[in-house]
Amino acid sequence: MITIFFQVLFFLSITMILYVYLGYPAAVWAAGRIWNRPVAKKAYEPIVSILIAAYNEERSIRQTLENKLDCDYDEDKLEIIVVSDECTDQTEDIVREFGHRGVTLLVQNPRAGKTAALNAALKKASGEILIFSDANSIYSRDAIKKIVRNFSDAKVGYVSGKMIYANPDGSIIGDGCSLYMKYENTLRSLETRIGSVVGVDGGVDAVRKELYQPMNPDQLPDFVLPLKVVEQGYRVIYEPDAILVEKTLKETGDEYRMRVRVALRALWAIRDMKQLLSVTRYRAFAWQLWSHKLLRYLCFLFMIGAYVSNWIVWSEGTFYKLTLILQTTAYIGAFLSPLLNRISNQQVLYYLYYFMLLNIASGHACLKLVLGKKQVVWNPRKG
Repeated sequence: MITIFFQVLFFLSITMILYVYLGYPAAVWAAGRIWNRPVAKKAYEPIVSILIAAYNEERSIRQTLENKLDCDYDEDKLEIIVVSDECTDQTEDIVREFGHRGVTLLVQNPRAGKTAALNAALKKASGEILIFSDANSIYSRDAIKKIVRNFSDAKVGYVSGKMIYANPDGSIIGDGCSLYMKYENTLRSLETRIGSVVGVDGGVDAVRKELYQPMNPDQLPDFVLPLKVVEQGYRVIYEPDAILVEKTLKETGDEYRMRVRVALRALWAIRDMKQLLSVTRYRAFAWQLWSHKLLRYLCFLFMIGAYVSNWIVWSEGTFYKLTLILQTTAYIGAFLSPLLNRISNQQVLYYLYYFMLLNIASGHACLKLVLGKKQVVWNPRKG
């Protein structure tokens, strides 16, 4: 009886891993072939407010502001608001240099984090559409127009652009992150076809001002706000032609900390917005939220279940011996990939390494959630 239990656990765990990363995307693709909901895009140029939360961004804020002012959009309809989250470097002085070009500086003191900064900026914003940019986000010249045109469709409430991670140094972490974003962008394209996406890129996204609902400082705006838009009956869609380019992080520690932070805040967001998990009320979107986010963050449990149960039943036949060897080889290869990379370029191991990092970070975030820990403030990216 015990052996049967662990055999069932093994197959269930493997099935869930395959479903989360392959089965769900395939199901969304199939659903989109049957039920396609195109976005009615057309030329549309309302007043736009770009909101930027910044903490000690003296290295990148000048380039970011120049980039936004250089975008192909009527400057009389473009407003930029930068909120300094109690910066201690030259960020505020640099932003003030752009005052004559219509850039507004707000100072948040004491430091309260990105979400509180965006809530503060909302009170000063005059635009019909709010665009959220990170302090190091570089847009393609037509990105604003590409984002805004989607709001000509009255059913669209939130739009996320396409983030591309550049990895000029060819690091293991950089390559893994780049592949992961390609996977996510493909999945968002598929999800848009059936209704709304689950999760957006906070550096190149936008919302109708009337749909913005102030959030608690500990809530993740890139996740909670889109969920609130869905709750109000509007679509959250992906615009692949609105491009943002950012450098990947280079060090494993930096990427790991970022992934733990994002996962932790997303898990708290799901907890805060748990009503959206009701399949009877939100149907397809609830299924998406379960599959794309919650089960993805819990995938580390399925990986543990698959490996532990495989060890217990390995003597039950050749199949279990082979799967145990395969799992063990994959894990060893993933953990040794930084060392093996010095000998030869093993790209498959790069991806296994990053896959492991993502799932360990999710496990770490789940532990923090259980312990009641939250993260409100942030530090500049090191990419």
